[in-house]
Amino acid sequence: MKKRFGIAASLFIGLVSVGVVRCQFGPAKPQNMVADHPVKPNPLKNMFGINCYEWNILQNPNNLNDVSKPYETKMNLVATFSSIRHYLDWSKIESRQGSYTFNPASDGSWNYDAIYERCKKENITVLTCLKTCPQWLEYTYPKNERNNENVPAPYGLNRLDPASYMLQAKVAFQFAARYGYNKAIDPKLVTVNTTPRWTGDPVNEVKIGLGLIRYIECDNERDKWWKGKQAQQSPEEYAANMSAFYDGNKGRLGKNVGVKTADPTMQVVMGGLASADVKFVEGMIAWCKKYRGLKPDGSVDLCFDVINYHYYPNDSKQHYDKQATRGIAPELSDAGKVADDFVKLSLATTKHPEVWVTETGYDVHPKSPQRAIAIGDKPALTTQADWLLRTALLFNRHGIKRVFYYQLFDDNSSGVQYGTSGLADGLTLRRRPAADYILQATKLMGNYSYKRTISTMPLVDEYTLGAKKMYVLMIPDEKNATASYQLNLGNAKTAVIHLPKAGSDAMTERAIGTTNGKVNITVTETPLFVEAQ
Repeated sequence: MKKRFGIAASLFIGLVSVGVVRCQFGPAKPQNMVADHPVKPNPLKNMFGINCYEWNILQNPNNLNDVSKPYETKMNLVATFSSIRHYLDWSKIESRQGSYTFNPASDGSWNYDAIYERCKKENITVLTCLKTCPQWLEYTYPKNERNNENVPAPYGLNRLDPASYMLQAKVAFQFAARYGYNKAIDPKLVTVNTTPRWTGDPVNEVKIGLGLIRYIECDNERDKWWKGKQAQQSPEEYAANMSAFYDGNKGRLGKNVGVKTADPTMQVVMGGLASADVKFVEGMIAWCKKYRGLKPDGSVDLCFDVINYHYYPNDSKQHYDKQATRGIAPELSDAGKVADDFVKLSLATTKHPEVWVTETGYDVHPKSPQRAIAIGDKPALTTQADWLLRTALLFNRHGIKRVFYYQLFDDNSSGVQYGTSGLADGLTLRRRPAADYILQATKLMGNYSYKRTISTMPLVDEYTLGAKKMYVLMIPDEKNATASYQLNLGNAKTAVIHLPKAGSDAMTERAIGTTNGKVNITVTETPLFVEAQ
């Protein structure tokens, strides 16, 4: 589960006087607005992933025991997003050691085949985050140290030895063998529990190479210092863990151990770092160089294909105890600098692994230390929508390749941190404004890629799709600021201005004529999109 304490509307468009800017910025100033390294084109839709659980997709609210197929109303919400990060507890597919179940899972009866098949049909990319310890492994720890988020190795083993993580690497093999793309696996290596739990209970069947999953993540936030030493791993310990998970420590641990052993094409994502500390990844790379060596091309034989961290913009740096009191606009945080640090680390390696942010977000409860705030006449729900859309634009501008928001539904209404981060309402099963904005932006320009930033105040990004251009304009602040900006659209006669609208499937549109290809636009803190015609 996610950690529960901190680490660290109206908009108008008009023609105004050319060159006049009216911005009232607070003490905090936008920073690191543009990347200080090359940024490769990346479709905007890749910035719109969501974190969710199997019950967010399968469970029928009218019959909680019906978990055999996607519940359509929930599936429609999931389809708002281009990708999901599925939190999959290890215990769900191996509740007893060596006994693997996927459809139905012995723990909860979940049908994981149905989730992944439906996501593929809807062109939703799935990242499966295989996390936590099953109870049979947890119980190897002393009674006072038991926790399902402990290091995924039996108690007492050497945590610097990849072999200590063989059990986790074995379930990763079974998962990759079933859901990956390699059909040429020795069937003798693949196993499921075919014993029915009761009369008439469907039985699991061995399936190989279903071609449903391309990305798997090795656990979650393994730098979790707040859980104690039994749960926290050093960079070297986690690298040893991942070496087993990745390919059975280069095949040394057996023919049924590790993701790549089952499917060499499956991409292994390192667990998202809670600390967002680039030095942690540097330590992992150093371990790989020492213990996995170099490939024939001279590159370090890494035990991951994707670098991954978590980042929640808040005001923690403004307080001596580093405890946040609220969320802040993404541009006022050091999100850009942190992204640059990770991307530059990637660029310094031979293979340039992609960098992802698999958790970011804002609560809407007024007591949460990660809350979005009401701004002007905009309630917190609308600010959450503004800030998440701007988060997507920020990370794309800095070279992050995928972003996943935390999370689909709220899981706590008391004001606890991260408890009300949902982008949809779990009771009404309707989108919140944040999901509205994401759906609308995807429809309008999901396939467009960031090209350049032509202004930083106000912030103006240029996106392209072939010969087509789209401009995104916003004020990177949280003070209800406005500004006027003259946008040059070249030879265009008309500018079509698209504005996000809460409660709608599409943005509002307004077409205005240009003067010699130029148009004057009023910009606010809600991003607006301008298309040349």
